[in-house]
Amino acid sequence: MSRVVLSIGSNLGDRLAHLRGVIEALRPRLLAVSSVYSTPPWGGVPQQDYLNAVLVAQDPNLEPSDWLRVGQELEQAAGRVREVRWGARTLDVDIVWAGQRRRDVEMPCRSTDPTLTLPHPRAQDRAFVLVPWLEVEPEAELEVNAGVPQSLRELIEALDVDEVQGVRRTELALGWPV
Repeated sequence: MSRVVLSIGSNLGDRLAHLRGVIEALRPRLLAVSSVYSTPPWGGVPQQDYLNAVLVAQDPNLEPSDWLRVGQELEQAAGRVREVRWGARTLDVDIVWAGQRRRDVEMPCRSTDPTLTLPHPRAQDRAFVLVPWLEVEPEAELEVNAGVPQSLRELIEALDVDEVQGVRRTELALGWPV
């Protein structure tokens, strides 16, 4: 069985509709969906704020590379164009973490492939990922430095206070569960 943590975001077009499209496409596979957060852009490219959320999903038939393909298909369906790194986008779907159940233990997947690096190489630096993820999985850990697991709370505490405070929970709803 494959389980993933996905970070979704949008800052072009009907941002909420783009996020809801992901929920609808993945609904049978969803285990948890965070609230919607308004967040400033990350990466230094001037643009409007994002709407972000984190999803936890599972599917016994999907490998991490399959989840990547699904995410890219959802981005394409939303009209995503890749022109500027960290630039504005209709939809961004990132695999933050993936795990597979072996026997009765969930083992994190690791990959250094430039197409799909796992865990996501910058997840620990991004409040817009960590804050919503903490909401849906308060006990989650992320292996960052030399494979040492750290709690999401510890990672958030290590971030700049202004970045964490910039992640603002909204009243918007993604329509899950229904």
